Amino acid sequence: MINALIVGSILFLLWFFEKALGTPMVIRPLVVSFCIGLGLGDPLNGVLIGATLELVFMGAIQIGGSVPPDVLVGAGLGTAFALITGSGPEIALTLALPIAILAQSIKVVLFIVRSQFMNLAVIFAKNDDIVKMKLLNWLGLILQSAMYFAVGFIAIVFGSEAVQVFVAAIPPLVMTSLELCGKILPAVGFALLLQPMMDKKNVIYFILGFIAVTYLKLPIMAITLFAVGIAYIVVFEKSSETHAVEQKEIASDDSWGGLFDE
Repeated sequence: MINALIVGSILFLLWFFEKALGTPMVIRPLVVSFCIGLGLGDPLNGVLIGATLELVFMGAIQIGGSVPPDVLVGAGLGTAFALITGSGPEIALTLALPIAILAQSIKVVLFIVRSQFMNLAVIFAKNDDIVKMKLLNWLGLILQSAMYFAVGFIAIVFGSEAVQVFVAAIPPLVMTSLELCGKILPAVGFALLLQPMMDKKNVIYFILGFIAVTYLKLPIMAITLFAVGIAYIVVFEKSSETHAVEQKEIASDDSWGGLFDE
């Protein structure tokens, strides 16, 4: 029961601060898993699990009206179950993905319910009742945060024993396979992240990075420094081009102005 209260409270606070403070990224797996680990008395393994889950969920970013898998619930419950059962990141990975996808469906329903607040907001706006509009906004945030508390609390209360039985029943061969999958899944996370970014203009950077790691055997720090240098050059060139275009437009405006002055 205590673990359930801790996990539920952490999920509540992380979602509340994520929206109240302007998206400081506190619902990313690395932060979520660390907080869960800190609450359950094992922050080190929480960070290790969070780093693994961060690679997997790297491409799970909400853009516009899209609803990606719920990273907060997936990482939070995956980490909690792994720590409670004394398991490693492979169990957290196994549980986090399906939990995140299930929570995605719950979030869609919640968004539909929360959209009904818009009708009240329109009424308050017509009446110039700013105070009630602010209270309505905070009420929606508190209700959504409470949903995360309820999901975390109920899952830990009713799911911990089932997860322990499930983990104990996993054969060693399957556990080894899960460990291998855990090493492969980060590549899936990178692929999801690259999918909206990759085009014919920047694919060369991906190829250069692949060559640097595979054939040149460069360490990550060296590749990172090279990437920072390339990014600086690209940004500097674009800013120079933009400045040149602006100067050309100013000169063109001056020439037209001189023509009319004559």
